[in-house]
Amino acid sequence: MKQDSPWKEAIEDLFKDFLEFFFPEIYKDIDFSKGYVFLEKELHQIIKGSKTGKRYSDKLVKVYLRDGSETWLLIHIEIQGYKQKEFPERMYIYNYRIFDKFRKDVISLALLTDDDPKFRPNEYRRSRWGFAAVCRFPMVKILDYRKRLRELKSNPNPFAIIVRAYLKTLEVAGNVQERYSWKKRFLLEL
Repeated sequence: MKQDSPWKEAIEDLFKDFLEFFFPEIYKDIDFSKGYVFLEKELHQIIKGSKTGKRYSDKLVKVYLRDGSETWLLIHIEIQGYKQKEFPERMYIYNYRIFDKFRKDVISLALLTDDDPKFRPNEYRRSRWGFAAVCRFPMVKILDYRKRLRELKSNPNPFAIIVRAYLKTLEVAGNVQERYSWKKRFLLEL
């Protein structure tokens, strides 16, 4: 859980940059001139009592769309720092509970910060006797950015350096001296 905290803080402080960097198609459709609102208290009330592991969701944000309509939607962002079998089910449950409370469109997004290259959940599905429930969600895996380090160095978005720093933290895990050296480099870059 502590591993998620810096990501949550960065998302709240740099929400527009977060969407632009990780989910550019979503970013393009949002009208930021109308503002956005984090709904943490409301989300905590919705999620409490869940039996799918984690007892809270990471971020819930109310945003407005650029298409000129008066509609708004909720973006549910889940940060997952470890492999968990129940994660897709939790995404489905949180999405439904949020929809049930607000009766607005809910878009659930997953940011996977774990170190398992094979853990890539992006769908919850259950079915029986002709019934099917499917919840497919956009997912970003931080490990995938290892192949794009050169591109990240020239990207002015703050999340480019956050991703680089996080990847380096994973790489030098256990080596305190090297970790300190890299932290210093990234701070100077900032």
